Amino acid sequence: MDRRSLIKNAGIAGVLAAGVAPAVHAQAAVRWRLATSFPKSLETLHGCAVKFSETVKALSGGKFEVSVHAAGELVPAFGIVDALAEDSLEMGETASYYYTGKHPAFVFGCAVPFGLTAQQTQAWKHHGNGRKLMDELYDRYNFFGLSALNTGTQMGGWYRKEIKTPADFQGLKMRLGGGVFGESMAKLGVVAQNMPVGEVYQALEKGTLDAVEFVGPYDDEKLGFNKVAKYYYYGAWWEGGADLEFFINKKAFAKLSPENQAIIRAAAEVAYNDGTSKYMYLNPTSLKRLVGSGTQLKRFPKAVVEAGFKSAQEVYKEHSAKDALFKKIFEDMRAFQRDQVLWNRISELAFTQDMSTLKI
Repeated sequence: MDRRSLIKNAGIAGVLAAGVAPAVHAQAAVRWRLATSFPKSLETLHGCAVKFSETVKALSGGKFEVSVHAAGELVPAFGIVDALAEDSLEMGETASYYYTGKHPAFVFGCAVPFGLTAQQTQAWKHHGNGRKLMDELYDRYNFFGLSALNTGTQMGGWYRKEIKTPADFQGLKMRLGGGVFGESMAKLGVVAQNMPVGEVYQALEKGTLDAVEFVGPYDDEKLGFNKVAKYYYYGAWWEGGADLEFFINKKAFAKLSPENQAIIRAAAEVAYNDGTSKYMYLNPTSLKRLVGSGTQLKRFPKAVVEAGFKSAQEVYKEHSAKDALFKKIFEDMRAFQRDQVLWNRISELAFTQDMSTLKI
């Protein structure tokens, strides 16, 4: 390269440095971090956050990026609320009932015994008072919530021994969700353990746990629970539709442009629809494989369900007497649910019962 060419190129570089570079800098991507409570191996639960991230990037033309971090990478599996309260994280994806140690009403954001189905939860949150009431609680910890996915009605879990009567729960060491469910099962004699799912297999294998409930066939098969417990129960009453949520730091959200705020909300809707329908698609095939490989599928006896209902009502009553917000949310959910049950009797329940008797 001759001297004149070198000067010419240097001049162009100077123009780029002085003129173009500031323009590029002005368009630099907004970058957030999203921590989940789940391992990467669960492309359902953790994958929901990945879908959210991909959608944000696509909708923003690459100007807004959200990095996704599995449990333990940025914060512990159950450390998301603390990180949001301390402004050290922009958002998380988790189950609200993991945080009932902070306030018992956290449980209503996800699922409660004898609570709502997936569709009912969405109706309560979007068109009833559900989202407004939960954000009244979440506001105390510097975040608000958006639904991330719903697992649908969950299974009753894996057991080393059969559950024939309520007495079979006595002394049973069981991994289960927190809050009302854990407390109501404790009344039946269960020794409740709320541990990250990544630790469950080893605990069940070693006998530290006698039983585990998590989600349903697809996730349970992937986690290998069928290899260490052979009895798989259904007819579970504790999670008619578990709603996982995106918890979003309020200060970080307020700093976004209106366009990026809209992108966050739209991406959450995309992730919810993708994740919720994915469970409907994957669970039936996984259940057939589990049963085909020797899993013994069993339904909880009526007496067990009735005992679970009685103990849950006792816990609801106890918390309502002690905490006004818990009572407010519980009573609103129950009033909404009563109308839903009436409608369900002549809509989906009737249709489902008819379909189950027909050969299709």
